[in-house]
Amino acid sequence: MRATVLENLRGALPEQDVPAIEECVTELHEALPDKEDLSRNTVMVAYGGGKDSAYAVAFVRAVHLALAERHGATFNLRVVTMRHGGMPYQVMLNIDRTYQALGLYGDPDVELLLIERDRVVPFDRDRSMPHRLIAFNRTDMLMSGHRSYGDGRATFCNACNLNVASSFGVAARHGAGVDLIITGDSPQEQRDYAVWIRQLSRGAGQKPADSKKRFQGTLETLDGLAQAYFQEIHGLGNTERVKERGVTSDVPTALEFFSIYDYTSYASGAHWRLLTDFLGFVFDEIAFNFTESDCANPALMAHLRGLRTERAYRRSYREGIAQYVDFALELMRKKHFPEHLVEEIAARYRTGEGVERMREAATRYGEDAFGVDTEQLVCMVYSPFAGHAENLHDYLAGECPDLLPEEGRIRALLAGTETHDWLAARLERLSGLSLTDLRALHDGPLWSPFADRGTQTGVLPLVMDSDPHKKIINARRGPDGDKILDRVAGR
Repeated sequence: MRATVLENLRGALPEQDVPAIEECVTELHEALPDKEDLSRNTVMVAYGGGKDSAYAVAFVRAVHLALAERHGATFNLRVVTMRHGGMPYQVMLNIDRTYQALGLYGDPDVELLLIERDRVVPFDRDRSMPHRLIAFNRTDMLMSGHRSYGDGRATFCNACNLNVASSFGVAARHGAGVDLIITGDSPQEQRDYAVWIRQLSRGAGQKPADSKKRFQGTLETLDGLAQAYFQEIHGLGNTERVKERGVTSDVPTALEFFSIYDYTSYASGAHWRLLTDFLGFVFDEIAFNFTESDCANPALMAHLRGLRTERAYRRSYREGIAQYVDFALELMRKKHFPEHLVEEIAARYRTGEGVERMREAATRYGEDAFGVDTEQLVCMVYSPFAGHAENLHDYLAGECPDLLPEEGRIRALLAGTETHDWLAARLERLSGLSLTDLRALHDGPLWSPFADRGTQTGVLPLVMDSDPHKKIINARRGPDGDKILDRVAGR
């Protein structure tokens, strides 16, 4: 079976990758700590379910099998997938088809794992999304979005990126641990990322971990950032919630990355036949959104931009969608997506009917993945409670005029100086958050895309300012079209 899979893989991979496999076998063998008993080495690769990581897993599997062909034995291959609320079932199906094509099921030298926060379980295509994980992601999404007017990156990506880092630590320490982690990033990209994390840490007033501790030190630095970031998002009083969002860092100090960057052809056009014909990868409408082929969240990011433009700016939903689509298509081209995939996304939003169809799809997705409805998303794009309820009046005037006479009582309720049960229940329904969380929003900061650079303090502004996935645009606010500088960000 292994020989057949390897032969088929060599036929499906881009022509230039075939000799590169043999070069990689030589280099990886040298990097393994136990060369006498190869089966005692464990090599880990992350598989998020998207097109790039599918290609990486296929290439690593080819190396795994080619090493066995050359030496008569091979390393233990650990493939790990982090689950999150933005990962629809269609992604699990793509992963399953990849595993079947690569002959990974039943191979005694392969571990296929799912990481669900701090829990590690065997991969199961049909495993339901844990309710605890849904609630975890939902709370992060709402609290982050309420501090940022529903900005795409702040609402979805910041917390997710920290969770991804933690999942690496969880997966790397699982069982007997791992010896190497395969990455598609170049050594320079790895160094740049480590430097960026250390700069963020210093900017947040923290001391980065000793750089000699390598990956463990990076995780420790990220843990400090995560604690500071989530304290900012969830409030000083949510100590348990902040603690459980820390980044796992207790991995061996000697643990290193092995880059396959120089051996591979990462432009997806170069390995299109491998993806679609051999691995059976499907670019599904639910799972494939803008720059992501394993996550439906970007469709919701676009939806939030549309809602903010329509409701808070009093313009049109389609105008906001067009702003997001222009930004995201430009980002797709920067990431070297094949032009036919760029065109597929552009076509979804080209007509009024297409925009409405995607609006309905995003609405359903928000309800299914996060349990939030349109009323709660609209509330979020106003950010009416954070920063001592700075935008409360505009929100009430625009969306809940019947509550305008109660504005003073609402402010007292949020400040904790008065109790009004019926008002608390109404605000909880409107926002999808508990009164405790609404008070945490009130007492904490509100990040604004309109503020001058450097005038906002905290970890969130640091992250947002250094984020490359953003675009500053000229937008219009109000029926008369007053011009403002605004930001569009997402994936």
